Amino acid sequence: MRVLIMGGTLFLGRHIVEAALKRGHEVTLFNRGVRNPTLFPEAEKLTGERSTNLTALTGRRFDAVIDPSAYGPEQIELLLSALGEQPSHYTFVSTISVYGAFPPNRRYDESTDVVAGQEGYGALKARAEEALQSALPDRTAVVRPGLIAGPYDPTGRFTYWPRRIEAGGRVLAPGRRERPVQFIDARDLAEWLVRLTEDRINGIFQATGPQTTLTMGQFLDECVRIAGNGAELAWVPDDSIRAAGIEGWTELPLWIAEDDPEAGGIFEADNRRAIGQGLTFRHVAQTIRETLQWCRETGEIPDSPLRVQTLSADRERQTLARVLPL
Repeated sequence: MRVLIMGGTLFLGRHIVEAALKRGHEVTLFNRGVRNPTLFPEAEKLTGERSTNLTALTGRRFDAVIDPSAYGPEQIELLLSALGEQPSHYTFVSTISVYGAFPPNRRYDESTDVVAGQEGYGALKARAEEALQSALPDRTAVVRPGLIAGPYDPTGRFTYWPRRIEAGGRVLAPGRRERPVQFIDARDLAEWLVRLTEDRINGIFQATGPQTTLTMGQFLDECVRIAGNGAELAWVPDDSIRAAGIEGWTELPLWIAEDDPEAGGIFEADNRRAIGQGLTFRHVAQTIRETLQWCRETGEIPDSPLRVQTLSADRERQTLARVLPL
């Protein structure tokens, strides 16, 4: 199958290319040629800017498109207008952010209303979904992941935890041990996206993991087991973290106060439709171990514009000294 992959050299896209090549597909990458240009010498590489310059794709024909990089409807429309004919299938990586808000204690699935308007990441992704489904009805898989983890992660949102625990000492562990958390390994997501494309599956799917409930305590215990180095988890209640002015999701990845009216229920995504369509998950220990190994070997991606500013060692130490003095 001739597959066009938009992007393909940074994080999720890189894993998609690896999966597609492994499964024997004829792969073409379209990107700016800036990040990791020497990757995948066996694939065709076209360069341009998807919002302004799609000349390299003009008149080209592909059996399928896998698109993890569109951030608005115009990018979808420009791509489809540039191609010589419409692909038989289009797999689009959207986001759970299309829902706009995640009230506490409320399970949500693919039928949940998406945010309106044209402003903000979630709204633009929602409009991109609509543009694609309007242009290619019955030929699209729209996939809405939550937090994506694994090697090549440019954000630091997942890598913070195994790296922090590897550093040892008292670790500020946020909220309740029993609080559920959800994330998906980029490799599991990538392999599944390729299978959706091969089978020309139509529909909307929430791609969050794991298959069974994972708690924050279980996740951090696995980090300690794999990378422990004498680390001690010090559990700090949501209210105390808020009182310290620590930002959820960025300074403390995978944490948002459970009673937050806008995002307290973010880890309540219903993933049964995706599982029913064949999405599977590797054990969380494998994701932790292999992501940590990648961090050790590469030092992560220091110049990534997507990298978040996580909690500093000084601020963590000061907060623990105030909330849980020894």
